[in-house]
Amino acid sequence: MTPVWTTPHRPAPVDAVVALPGSKSLTARALIVAALADGPSRLVRPLRARDTDLMAAGLRALGVRIEDDGADWLVTPQPLRGPAEIDAGLAGTMLRFLPPVAALATGPVRLDGDPRLHDRPNAGLLTALRQLGVEIDDGGRGRAPFTVHGTGAVRGGTVEVDASESSQIVSGLLLAAARFDDGIDLRLRGGVPSMPHVEMTVTTLREHGVDVSATDRGWRVSPGAVAALDRVVEPDLSNAAPFLGAALVTGGRVTVRDWPEVTTQPGAQLDRLLSAMGADVARTADGLRVTGTGRIAPLVADLGEVGELTPVLAALCALADGTSRLTGVAHLRGHETDRLQALDEVLTAVGATVEQLPDGLVIAPGPHRAAQVDSYADHRMVMAAAVLGLAIDGVAVADPGAVTKTLPDFVERWGGLLGEPMRAAH
Repeated sequence: MTPVWTTPHRPAPVDAVVALPGSKSLTARALIVAALADGPSRLVRPLRARDTDLMAAGLRALGVRIEDDGADWLVTPQPLRGPAEIDAGLAGTMLRFLPPVAALATGPVRLDGDPRLHDRPNAGLLTALRQLGVEIDDGGRGRAPFTVHGTGAVRGGTVEVDASESSQIVSGLLLAAARFDDGIDLRLRGGVPSMPHVEMTVTTLREHGVDVSATDRGWRVSPGAVAALDRVVEPDLSNAAPFLGAALVTGGRVTVRDWPEVTTQPGAQLDRLLSAMGADVARTADGLRVTGTGRIAPLVADLGEVGELTPVLAALCALADGTSRLTGVAHLRGHETDRLQALDEVLTAVGATVEQLPDGLVIAPGPHRAAQVDSYADHRMVMAAAVLGLAIDGVAVADPGAVTKTLPDFVERWGGLLGEPMRAAH
């Protein structure tokens, strides 16, 4: 029987300080770079969740030594080898970051995962790897499952890449490129969504001594060593969205601790976006503080650079006092679920009127009503339902365990935010 979580209803203002675990995006990049480095590395406070645990397991399957040391990971590179079977779960980072690494291994490496992973687009990456001389057997699908036949080396050189469906395609190639014989001259064919994630990758590589330069059409990575580097992982700012949003919904105050002064995380734009929706946002000695002002203003925004924030922002839009228009997120149809369709269904269920655009949503609030909604096996949809439940009594979400992907104890943390006992999933 599928568990159902009745999300807490909170008519009174919240007042809380929240500490969040490490960034999923930064943890994934740190693991890949550490695995390809020229010596051992320590990752301090990495995210421990399904996606990152699967990433560590995938690298271990290729021979990399990754050991637990308290909350840290000690990563010691080893010669990469197959044969290997890798479970990617539902993780886009696994789908796009592991194949270029597998191409550097000796022997076949098969990647598969949850049934929904078979629907996530990956032709852009597989096509690019084939241009670089890598043999891949995917049955012509351009999707998982597939097998990378590694030979221990990748030629590298010039490659034209279609990354319109995911910036992770670019990041996956760049992360491994210094180990290619000729590096890479990556040339984009068309645009790329979520550009801050590519900038995060480039910054990470440069911190490890990799020569990365922007070109007129993309990026060039020179071949060479990847320097080992101990790294402290920043808190996950995208996972901050529902907690900060709770301040806006309840007219309360929430501070997220240790908000970085400078970061490449897209979640850093929450201060701007929540301000536009009526919140009072301030940096304090403790972190980023968001205070609700008694109004949720509608949002008109291009979210192309911050697509992962869309579910929580859309939930806030359903509670706003006017019509919102969120665009630039066509690529969300290829995420854990078709997030635009899922949001349409969830927001309509609680009373909003939703129009799907080719690249987004128009959301007009309506009379609120209780509803049980699906999580669609998507962690962000559970978080969106939690935000809706603050204002709408009787919102329940099926399969809340989907949050294990990035924040396994989200339900408990949500109860702590509200200072009340949780109503357990049943």
